[in-house]
Amino acid sequence: MGADWGQSGLVSNVTSPATDPGPGAGPGLPALRIGRHVIESPVVLAPMAGITNRAFRRLCREYGNEGAVTGGASGATSLYVSEMITTRALVERNAETMRLIEHDPDENPRSIQLYSVDPATARAAARILVQEDRADHIDLNFGCPVPKVTRKGGGSALPWKRDLFRSIVGAVVEEGARRDIPVTVKMRKGIDDEHLTYLEAGLAAEDEGAAAVALHGRTAAQAYSGTADWAAIRLLKQTVTTVPVLGNGDIWSAEDALRMVAETGCDGVVVGRGCLGRPWLFTDLAAAFAGSSARVTPSLGVVADTLRTHTLYLTDFYGDEERACRDIRKHIAWYLKGFPAGSTLRSSLALVDSIASLDRLLATLDREAPWPGEAAEGQRGRSGSSRHVVLPEGWLDSRELSDEHRRVVAQAELSVSGG
Repeated sequence: MGADWGQSGLVSNVTSPATDPGPGAGPGLPALRIGRHVIESPVVLAPMAGITNRAFRRLCREYGNEGAVTGGASGATSLYVSEMITTRALVERNAETMRLIEHDPDENPRSIQLYSVDPATARAAARILVQEDRADHIDLNFGCPVPKVTRKGGGSALPWKRDLFRSIVGAVVEEGARRDIPVTVKMRKGIDDEHLTYLEAGLAAEDEGAAAVALHGRTAAQAYSGTADWAAIRLLKQTVTTVPVLGNGDIWSAEDALRMVAETGCDGVVVGRGCLGRPWLFTDLAAAFAGSSARVTPSLGVVADTLRTHTLYLTDFYGDEERACRDIRKHIAWYLKGFPAGSTLRSSLALVDSIASLDRLLATLDREAPWPGEAAEGQRGRSGSSRHVVLPEGWLDSRELSDEHRRVVAQAELSVSGG
């Protein structure tokens, strides 16, 4: 079942032979500059809780580097961000959080996303990352839409409080500047269509010294439902003029990314659910932005090998094979989307508890089954429906933070502490 997953030869087994720009290749895009960092392929892996740990980043990075070879790019290809780190848990040096901020020796830039609702705690967490040389880039999460966060005024609810938003961004930027570590902001359009914050927040972040802003073109009320509003990304790009603006939402293919750039003028793209069970999307993106029409169309055998490699990387990350196997279970449906694999086999894979049992099950797949095309494309991961956003009582009454709400948000990090 094994395969050579070194830095050479990976894509040659799975990519269409066309490596020169073709009719659908589209123009290349300049390298993305985030502070002192130059990202040759203007692509960012979105932080995803329980997904973008060191193991998954390693897999995506290997594919992205191969895409750079295919497309002719050089240097660091994309920016791969950690899953969300709670600043309180980092300051308290929670054991699991300290694991989550680890990077591979060859990760460059080392990127960590912080979640905070308190400027003092945000500053303390950033100071740890800076003084202990644990990161080269810090991203700030103002986009999380989950109820346990918004009900305390955190995540996508926080930019509504203008003074609090500015204070957190300013504090982390100030700490990052001590070692020339750029800070970026990721956010949503707002709480709902009647309470939009993204334009004002983008300008505030720019004014506070953020090196870039990224917009997921949905409100908190949309969660992951409906269609991302790329027109909002275009408007933000027209509004924020001195730092890069990145677009996020509904990028399921390299063609989607090229279209987003063409329609919005954004300086780069942030990819989340589109790469679930599909790390080779970073090969496609690197090639596409270098002007190449090459795309990865792996056979089921190659997909199985990738799934197994992912599990091995998780084993290294956790230092625990059984835990790694529990983690890989949620990726099974994403990897096998569109491929011929019966419900019994899928159910068994979703209960796998060892590398040996994984190998036995993967050995029953038809390794020669070709890429299923459209059946494997399109949306993956969470979707759901729009919802009422749970907020602290009276949160929408004022754009400034009251003493009562100051006490409320002080509890927000406690609700998600532990990394």
